[in-house]
Amino acid sequence: MKTKYWIAGVAVLALAAGGWWWAQRGDTDADTYRTATIERGALQASVSASGTVNPVQQVSVGSQVSGQIKEIHVDFNSEVKAGQLIAEIDPQTFEYRVRSAQADLDAAEAAVAIAQANALSSRANVSRAQTELAEARRAHERNLSLVAQAFIAQSEADRTRAALESAQESLKAVQALLGVSEAQIQSARANVQQRRAALAQAQVDLSRTRITSPVDGIVIKRTVERGQTVAASLQAPELFVIARNLSDMQVDTSIDEADVGRIRAGLKASFTVDAFPGRSFEGTVRQVRKAATNVSNVITYVAVVNFDNNDGRLLPGMTANVRVVTEQRENVLKVPNAALRVRIPGVEPAASAPADAAPGVRPAPMAGGRNSISRGRLYLLGADGKPVAYNVGVGVGDGSFSEVLLRPDTPAAAAVVEGATVITGVNINPAAANRPSGPRLF
Repeated sequence: MKTKYWIAGVAVLALAAGGWWWAQRGDTDADTYRTATIERGALQASVSASGTVNPVQQVSVGSQVSGQIKEIHVDFNSEVKAGQLIAEIDPQTFEYRVRSAQADLDAAEAAVAIAQANALSSRANVSRAQTELAEARRAHERNLSLVAQAFIAQSEADRTRAALESAQESLKAVQALLGVSEAQIQSARANVQQRRAALAQAQVDLSRTRITSPVDGIVIKRTVERGQTVAASLQAPELFVIARNLSDMQVDTSIDEADVGRIRAGLKASFTVDAFPGRSFEGTVRQVRKAATNVSNVITYVAVVNFDNNDGRLLPGMTANVRVVTEQRENVLKVPNAALRVRIPGVEPAASAPADAAPGVRPAPMAGGRNSISRGRLYLLGADGKPVAYNVGVGVGDGSFSEVLLRPDTPAAAAVVEGATVITGVNINPAAANRPSGPRLF
């Protein structure tokens, strides 16, 4: 009998131990949540890109004539003034061309003088022919009168008629020669103009052997050495690059096509360079260029960021890491972005909120007078430690936090407040991984 009681007691203890173990197992299998606190503060949405520091205005100085560099009068970092001589090309060939063109001009002017002399001779011949014609006409008229009076024979009148006709033809001939002389004068004068133009061109080419600075500035690049030959054929070779002002510079920033719609002139920007680690420089977006650049099927656009370089520390060609602030919010509710990615199956909002409006329907203004950019869902821990879902609007984000937009007529307006605990993730217990339902993180 005592043995039966002992066996029954052992069985009762075993059942009690099993119940306790099962209860403890259930607690151990339960998933836990990672949480954060809803905060209120400032948010900045920004676009990050890289670019190159360049002068706002720089001029490439080339050569319009070919030849050998005879002298170089400036070097890197030389300050120059507009019109200052910075290099010379050997002018000997161009000086000979000028002399040849001058000789051609002198010859053309001499040809004009000869043509004018010929014209004077032709005019004298015309005057002589006109005098002879007048004399022949008077003689013929006198003979006609004498023939009418029967004082001379008809043959004399015929002779003077022939002489008159010959004088008329001679006048026409010398008048034609005069016209030729006048035309020769015009041709010679035109040739003079051509020779003068050729001389002027030769003089211009000679002057171009003296390379001068077109602007005031500083030489930031020099690509030639003394004795080097430059060839100006289809394109003027680049000899120097002169920056007009290194205190007023810009960053030519490559903006991805996915972000260019957020960039506009007037936005504030900051950037860093490897030469000065830990220091940030401030600037302003001056221009977004519409010309696209395609590199390996990657489309980018250039945004120009102006900044002051009064201390002269930043140099042309430096690589800049640029951050452009596209939007800024002050004193807004914000949650970690991880909280907006959490999805817990089976936990839905208690009631449909206006934030769940169908796509394409413009939502009403949120608290604070802003419109939601997108819709989102947050899970807050309730008083019983269980998650409660709320629909919210999502505004500006900075990559780590996002602005929460609330409608005053929704359940979320009362629950989603500063200091509330929001779920940012779920720690799934491996022992409960095969359960048919429960919290999951997507």
